[in-house]
Amino acid sequence: MRVRVFYHDKCFDGACSASLFTRFHRECVTADADYEYHGLVHRAGALFNEADFTGDENAIVDFKYSSSPKITWWFDHHLSAFLSPADHENFLACQQDALCANRKFFDPTYTSCTSYLAHIGETKFGFNTAPVAELIHWANIVDGALYESAESAVEMAAPAMKLTLIIEATQDPEFIPKLIPLLTEIPLAEVLEQPFVAKLLPPLLEQHEKAIALIRERSEYHDGTIFFDISDHLLEGFNKFIPYYLFPQATYSIGLSKSSFRTKVAVGSNPWTKANPDEMVNLAKVCERYGGGGHARVGAISFSPDRTDEAREAAKVIVAELRARDPFPGA
Repeated sequence: MRVRVFYHDKCFDGACSASLFTRFHRECVTADADYEYHGLVHRAGALFNEADFTGDENAIVDFKYSSSPKITWWFDHHLSAFLSPADHENFLACQQDALCANRKFFDPTYTSCTSYLAHIGETKFGFNTAPVAELIHWANIVDGALYESAESAVEMAAPAMKLTLIIEATQDPEFIPKLIPLLTEIPLAEVLEQPFVAKLLPPLLEQHEKAIALIRERSEYHDGTIFFDISDHLLEGFNKFIPYYLFPQATYSIGLSKSSFRTKVAVGSNPWTKANPDEMVNLAKVCERYGGGGHARVGAISFSPDRTDEAREAAKVIVAELRARDPFPGA
């Protein structure tokens, strides 16, 4: 059997989810399957290519729902999981069919897709999650921003943090598919020591320091919200906690950046803010207005690379909206 696993690309939780799905599927569903990996990214326009769904089974993890009948497994935990009301209706109809309902799962209350997949595997299929406890633990920390401080998030001492840096920055389409199987086979520290992984770290750490300096130079902070525009620098990714490392008093951060395939408006909230959670803006809903999405506390909007002016205008609107909602006026 040939299983194609589609995962949220350039994302630690996406890679972990793909790896955990592979181990779960091999141990609980089919012992002798061959697995292939295909990364998916949020971009302007269509997110899926039906022609890619060529496996005997096709799984999507940590990414939006596809109503294609070729998709046999789906796991997601994002509030903005459905591209359209029709997709949501398709999923709800699927839940009325016993077989389909036992293959497609959605719960936005989970911190990471990895932890959600582990829960489903354990409770519904008898999957033993004990050997992968480290992976689940770190997927929750990374995807849920559950770090002790902004310093720990930006200084990246733990192997999982260094792997996150590499995963988010790599331009090699073969790297993450090669990495995925290792994540549930050996400890993360050993994954980091693999020659094809270890060689990538030093230049990325240097780039990380440059990103800190650039964001410090470009950031404008007032009324509880940071805004920075680094779209004139081609960056494939940067540590999203840098703004709160530089401005720990901030509640929200909006960053405009550009990569090879999109102009991105990143919209986030400070994981260490003292603001009342009930008064926080649902950022997924904000991003959905522009075709983006995410979680209540962090989201993003993707525009094509040639629509930077449109992305900048959207960012300005969101900045003004969030600054008007400053939970600490006068601070």
